Amino acid sequence: MLRGGLIGAAAVTVFGILLLFGDNYALRLGTTVAMYVTLATAWNIIGGFAGYPSFATAAFFGLGAYTSGIALSNGIPLSVAWAGAGLIVALFAVMLGLCILHLRGHYFAIGSLVAADVLREITNVWVSVTGGGIGLNLPLPGGDAETQAKLFLCVMSGLAGAACCAAWTLTRSRLGVALRCIAQNEDAAQVIGIDTGRSKIAALALSSLFVGIAGAIYASWTIYIDPSDVYDVSLSVKPIIMTLLGGVGTVTGPIVGAFAFLGLEELIWRNSLEFHSGFLGLLVVALVLFLPAGLGQLRVGSIWTRIRTVLPPEARP
Repeated sequence: MLRGGLIGAAAVTVFGILLLFGDNYALRLGTTVAMYVTLATAWNIIGGFAGYPSFATAAFFGLGAYTSGIALSNGIPLSVAWAGAGLIVALFAVMLGLCILHLRGHYFAIGSLVAADVLREITNVWVSVTGGGIGLNLPLPGGDAETQAKLFLCVMSGLAGAACCAAWTLTRSRLGVALRCIAQNEDAAQVIGIDTGRSKIAALALSSLFVGIAGAIYASWTIYIDPSDVYDVSLSVKPIIMTLLGGVGTVTGPIVGAFAFLGLEELIWRNSLEFHSGFLGLLVVALVLFLPAGLGQLRVGSIWTRIRTVLPPEARP
């Protein structure tokens, strides 16, 4: 509880400083990290609490972006378009869950990964509505550049806060207990009377709701979207890495992981774009092998012990 309070206070302080003194670059970074917190926290609901490794984040994000973009292009008000996009994405998640949530492990992961590819192809083909591969231009929000930057920082930060509050509430609810049981032993959870099917669908729908709204806000923020951008597979991988960085199955883990991930992006990957995907893969392997509980276990002794366990006996010092 104390750790969560400190992290929340630090986040609010950073938010206030950005609003008062941040330039456009700082405001962009703040909006990006708020979006990352939202995506990581949303993934943690299904991937951390329930233990189902979902790769459908890109599908939910892209569907939310295009739903909102199409609505705004037809004169729908901004707030209505964002909320409607979230609800439509949640409905899509329920239908997707009915199709693939009976699968487990890597079978579920593969099934969820395909969703973004299917939606990308539909978007490319439905040219009259989505613009196809050319993309979709969205109407400009009102105000000057600085006002718009502050608006999107406030909105995305508010969404991140709502996602974190939902995750915190979930850990103290019957649904949260059910998801924990499913993650530990789904068959045993069924034996003690937990409706695992409904619990998993509810978790996937709640997770997708925040991702869909984040995609809708992102579309308005960037003004232009195309299928290769909003359905990019990295949008499914990055939230997983952020959650692994901070700690899977915790409320504060995705927040810590999002800030750490953004720091890595700005300090390392911006200067080595050709090795971006390779570095992502290496980071996942390193986290799984040496920091399975995230940065919270970052102690020299524990890391050294973990390294010794993964080395073959003849190579251990």
